Amino acid sequence: MTALPLILSTEVAAAKSSGRPVVALESTIITHGMPYPQNLDVAREVENELRALGVTPATIAVIAGSLHIGLEDGQLEKLAQAKSVAKLSRADLAACMATGGTGATTVAATMIAAHAAGIRVFATGGIGGVHRGAEDSFDISADLMELAQTPVTVVAAGAKAILDVDKTLEVLETQGVPVIAVGQDSFPAFWSAASPLKAPLRMDSAGSIARAHHMRGLLGLPGGQLVANPIPQEDEISAETLAPIIAQAQSDADAHGIRGKAVTPYLLQRIFELTEGRSLTANIALVRNNARLAAAIASELNGMSRLA
Repeated sequence: MTALPLILSTEVAAAKSSGRPVVALESTIITHGMPYPQNLDVAREVENELRALGVTPATIAVIAGSLHIGLEDGQLEKLAQAKSVAKLSRADLAACMATGGTGATTVAATMIAAHAAGIRVFATGGIGGVHRGAEDSFDISADLMELAQTPVTVVAAGAKAILDVDKTLEVLETQGVPVIAVGQDSFPAFWSAASPLKAPLRMDSAGSIARAHHMRGLLGLPGGQLVANPIPQEDEISAETLAPIIAQAQSDADAHGIRGKAVTPYLLQRIFELTEGRSLTANIALVRNNARLAAAIASELNGMSRLA
């Protein structure tokens, strides 16, 4: 093997050749975040949301050892129905590819793949972070270290609310990652629009966020940006409602000995059950909202590149 096995979808290849903006999308939200067929419906909805704004979607996954930047519709449907798909982060992305495996990309792996393909903006639901009880388990997502070293702007609704968000922000600060809340001073809390935590930075427009991304490159600073985009208030679940539900889900995970990569999918599923599906409805709304903002940022960056 002399070259990276990187395959661009027909749509992404056309966008790259014509200089149109592209936004990366992860695939673990499809394989580990939602049940079939809702996962397929949401994946298509988010991709179409980007297309409607003149931006090309690039859903990223490893299929039979090749890193796919953008999936054809048949590949997307097959992935949505697949069982026992590997969940890939920085540690196991290369191993999966080298052994001809198939896997879905987390935030960290999607950032790596996006950067390899020259894509600067990535829309997701929420990033991973410091898990509750990390002082004993040392369970800290690789997403945080990836943000510190890979120059991709990640648009999320904050960190997943199942995490220790305060400690997550502390790690991001230590790693020198810009954390930018959009249109508010409070750091968003995933299913809830606001939290008691103050965001380190605030910006009110896609143009400002794009200029900050560009300036980091001019300064030679490593890493990307975390853009914390609050869920629309009409779609949120209040933090007061969620607090006891998250506590119950965490207690159940501890009782069943859930550890490592299995923790987040278990907690999300348990919270889905305890909220009678409301968490999934909110999750879909925030992902689509993040895609819209990511499209605007990518378009701004694309315009800046043309002027350069």
